[in-house]
Amino acid sequence: MKKGHIIGLGIIAIAIVIIMTSIGDASSYENFSTAKEMKHDGNDKPIHVVGQLKKNTSGEVEGLNVREDKVSFTFLLVDNEGTAQEVFYNEPVPADFTRSESVVVIGAYKNDEIFIADKILMKCPSKYQETEVTAEM
Repeated sequence: MKKGHIIGLGIIAIAIVIIMTSIGDASSYENFSTAKEMKHDGNDKPIHVVGQLKKNTSGEVEGLNVREDKVSFTFLLVDNEGTAQEVFYNEPVPADFTRSESVVVIGAYKNDEIFIADKILMKCPSKYQETEVTAEM
């Protein structure tokens, strides 16, 4: 084999290894109880937790506390198992945060009481959803 072919095969092998390791890091959505278990086991790896903001009967978000400096805030998130958990995020409140249908927090527990989010992903309601229009004659 020529030297160029060997180098080409080496580059392809390295690319395959990089792709395989990045696929192994892809995480799935978990719940707060799994995140707590990971913390107790000594695993501080960030975890993805999906849930909805806790809202009262009139649809207003409960538990949203913005700090005085408006640089960080806490909120209550209810995961898919129904567990409500206080989440801290050290960034300003994202636009349309209270209107989001679901929220994904990426982070970990630093203690048993509060989940520290490093990143927040939101699924906002579609502006293209069909709505009923009734016309009065």
